[in-house]
Amino acid sequence: MIEFIKNALAEDIGEGDHTSLSCVPSELVSTADLLVKENGILAGIECVKNIFAYYDNSLHLEPLLVDGDVVSPGDVAFTVKGSARSILATERLVLNVMQRMSGVATTTARYVESIRHTKARILDTRKTTPGMRLLEKQAVLIGGGINHRVGLFDMILIKDNHVDAAGGMENAIERSVRYRGTTKPDLKIEVEVRSMDELEIALKYPQVDRIMLDNFSPDETAEAVNMVSGQCEVESSGGITLDTIVPYAEAGVDYISVGALTHSVKSMDLSLKIQL
Repeated sequence: MIEFIKNALAEDIGEGDHTSLSCVPSELVSTADLLVKENGILAGIECVKNIFAYYDNSLHLEPLLVDGDVVSPGDVAFTVKGSARSILATERLVLNVMQRMSGVATTTARYVESIRHTKARILDTRKTTPGMRLLEKQAVLIGGGINHRVGLFDMILIKDNHVDAAGGMENAIERSVRYRGTTKPDLKIEVEVRSMDELEIALKYPQVDRIMLDNFSPDETAEAVNMVSGQCEVESSGGITLDTIVPYAEAGVDYISVGALTHSVKSMDLSLKIQL
């Protein structure tokens, strides 16, 4: 978190906020409100606390709402008081973080609500903004989803390119099982399958913890779930949207991964306004 804040502030401020340095008195103390301008789920308050504390620990933040709150236009998420120059220097990073995280949380909540009548859970992916992955994944949790792997280091996920590079699915799975046994026994193994034939191959290996059905239709998904018959977890993936997600969930999968939670989400409209 601190490394992200440090890098983000350096990117934005550089050698100094010349606008504030030139026209805002150094001794001026101000109060600013974070204003909500649309409906959604609020996220990012905890990160903002760290931003203000890192840049200027004399800034006083008074949270009026918390992460996960349902918000609507006119709500005030927090008030911050202190050096006007410090508030203005951190304004854009605060807004970028909260707008992005709130957008992710809001979108996630919509997906979660759409399949609440099923056992399926919404997963995020690695299709995240560089440098903001942990924040975006935290926003998914705030919105009611759950996190898939954080990166390449915390799960073995055998996808089509791995299968092709390994010379076939059997080779890929067998090598992964051996690697896990000698390197990191607690790693989960997930296998992406593109057809019923590949599913049959994956099911030969009880060491596989989860199977990902890539671009299956809802009917094919239901058939695949029956084939798996509880041997391992089942995940649906591949361009699934709010308009198409319900039949996949009703087919009986355990998880549905949705890249759109992070790669194309609309940020929430928020503003930070100094009170005169």
